[in-house]
Amino acid sequence: MKRLAVLSCLIVLLATPALWAKPDFALMQVAPYDPPKPAPAFALPDLQGKAVRLEDLRGKVVMVFFWATW
Repeated sequence: MKRLAVLSCLIVLLATPALWAKPDFALMQVAPYDPPKPAPAFALPDLQGKAVRLEDLRGKVVMVFFWATW
């Protein structure tokens, strides 16, 4: 039991600096999204056919999922 506690502490101590490090975007081959750009204005119909505009949802978390089969 004592070995498990020591091993757990060692893992936490070794992993902590990696958690504080900034992500290496070049290594991940991605470009950071900085500064954020506003989404373009658009409106989509809801399930009842009423238009919902993106600007009406300002300040809320919005997930837009476009799905199509071609």
